[in-house]
Amino acid sequence: MSITASSLYRDTGNFFRYQLLTVVLLSLLTAFITVMLAHVMTPGADQLAILQQGDSSATSLFEMVQNMTPEQQGVLLRASAAGTFAALVGNTLLLGGMLCLIPMVSTGQRVSALRAIGASAPLLPKLLLQTFLITLLVQLGFMVVLLPGVILAILLSLAPVMLVSEKMGVISSLRASISMAWKNVKLIAPAIILWLLAKIAVMFFFSSLTVLPVNVTSVMLTAVGNLVSVVLIIYLYRLYMLLR
Repeated sequence: MSITASSLYRDTGNFFRYQLLTVVLLSLLTAFITVMLAHVMTPGADQLAILQQGDSSATSLFEMVQNMTPEQQGVLLRASAAGTFAALVGNTLLLGGMLCLIPMVSTGQRVSALRAIGASAPLLPKLLLQTFLITLLVQLGFMVVLLPGVILAILLSLAPVMLVSEKMGVISSLRASISMAWKNVKLIAPAIILWLLAKIAVMFFFSSLTVLPVNVTSVMLTAVGNLVSVVLIIYLYRLYMLLR
């Protein structure tokens, strides 16, 4: 039986609709954890104020960082690390929760957002490492030019599903994902590109939303971004199950 994108989109939409409350709660919960972690780990307002004392004549980010004092560079590094780590933890919890939720629901179980995250707990250390590696590789690809980042996102997209479903290792799942994704690039590439475009659209929408407090906007932005990622996770999981 041939696998078509239209059937995958239909299956993804049906699962998302039937589990809407659970995935919304899971997205909100992981978004709240992400924002709280970032808030706790980010340097205080008095330290962040130091960054505004730098040279405003810089024409690029690289030049601006070069013109900073060691103290300012340290504050910027801690703030960047806090945001990156919080996002990494939040994405890992969302990914683990969804990859446990989908098979449990498929067997007829009633699963809450907390139960899904709890079920993924044994897998979280490996999933955290793998998410870090994928994020690093994709971001490096985007830093070179846009295309390598997109290609890496496509080739590595099935690795988390393989790690959880097949109990594979971090590196072996990355290698297996590259091989399988390359063979099915026509089914994966459109979904990854739509996901990237949707994330960008969400970011632009909430960046113009200034009527709400910053923390509330951050939670809403992260939660909606998580919902977009949930749709992609369901799609990739369903695709992998059919490919097996």
